[in-house]
Amino acid sequence: MSSSEHSQFRIVAPLSLALWLALALPAGADWFGFPDQPHYSSQSVESHRKPHPQSVESHREPHSEISSRKHEAQREQHPPRGPFEIIVVTANQQVSVFGQDGLIERAPISTGMPAHPTPTGVFTVISKAKWHESNIYSRAPMPYMQRITWSGIALHAGPRPGYPASHGCIRLPQDFAVRLYQMTKIGTRVIVTRDATAPAEITHPKLFVPKSPAEQTAAVTTKLIKGATPIAVDTSGGSTTMPVNPTPTVGPPKPVTVFVSRKQRKVFVRRGFEELFDVPITIEETDLPIGTHIFTAMGLKDGGKSMRWTVVSVPSQYRHQADRSGKHYVNGQAMDPKQVVATPSTASAALDRITWPSEAIEQISSLLMVGSSLIISDNALSDETDPDTDFIVLTH
Repeated sequence: MSSSEHSQFRIVAPLSLALWLALALPAGADWFGFPDQPHYSSQSVESHRKPHPQSVESHREPHSEISSRKHEAQREQHPPRGPFEIIVVTANQQVSVFGQDGLIERAPISTGMPAHPTPTGVFTVISKAKWHESNIYSRAPMPYMQRITWSGIALHAGPRPGYPASHGCIRLPQDFAVRLYQMTKIGTRVIVTRDATAPAEITHPKLFVPKSPAEQTAAVTTKLIKGATPIAVDTSGGSTTMPVNPTPTVGPPKPVTVFVSRKQRKVFVRRGFEELFDVPITIEETDLPIGTHIFTAMGLKDGGKSMRWTVVSVPSQYRHQADRSGKHYVNGQAMDPKQVVATPSTASAALDRITWPSEAIEQISSLLMVGSSLIISDNALSDETDPDTDFIVLTH
């Protein structure tokens, strides 16, 4: 080999070796660089580059991604604690999950299109299935399905084009649907509303207070059911009966749900999905809206002597256009325009307007536990309510 050829070999050989190493290392290798290049990790190449002053915004992460990772970190440190409430807002196509410590997570959704709107109201999860196919719409897949009505409305993973596009179901992002499925159980509260709302702490003298442990133990020996031996109840407007059967309860205790309907002027009580009793109730100013308010017993306080309550308030009525005669209609009934646009009472004002039968207070307080709830509404029970559901109240 001549001296010139030897010189060329000494130059080409290192370059060939470097090129061979570059091709040999896998694409996912942690690092690779020449002596005059900075060392960086392949996981975050851009993170070591200083952005140009004019393009700072292009390097900022979307707020939703930052918020999602923040909630993910919080979940790892402090697992969410129930009772949980799922609030679906159709106006901004968003779902929020709340627990004992407030907001847990929020995600974009797709609800029912105008021809098949998602009903607004108060629901609970009544059935769950990881893999489900629609029995109405050509066996469409509904993974991580959580049913809220037997007529076909459910939360499930599905495509979200950015606007209402379903046949009434609430489509969720896949990863969110998985986490939500793992978090909830049968009976978890689901509230669907047009406008945004959220739980708020509330104290009021008419909210139920738990009985002492001794009183609760005594109360467990009785079971309220329809058609059993009745006892008299004073409702201030006459007397009625509340059926009581001294049959021991079976299985672990379940939260009690109380529903007060201004339209029906009654209070209904269930434990789990089981009907217990219903009695007439006195509501002041029955011609004026009372709104829809969902109170939830979130936890015991004061050493178990009182209950921590939150409330979610949603409107039951919206402004309706007058017809040519100038009349306004709400739910098919002619209404005075002043009543149509009247603001429903606040949650505290709604409680102020109710006079409870003393015997009902005693029975409800004896059954009260964390996760119990009180629903007050202008509306009657929906026809969707049956022995396999909790109370379903439609607000549209």
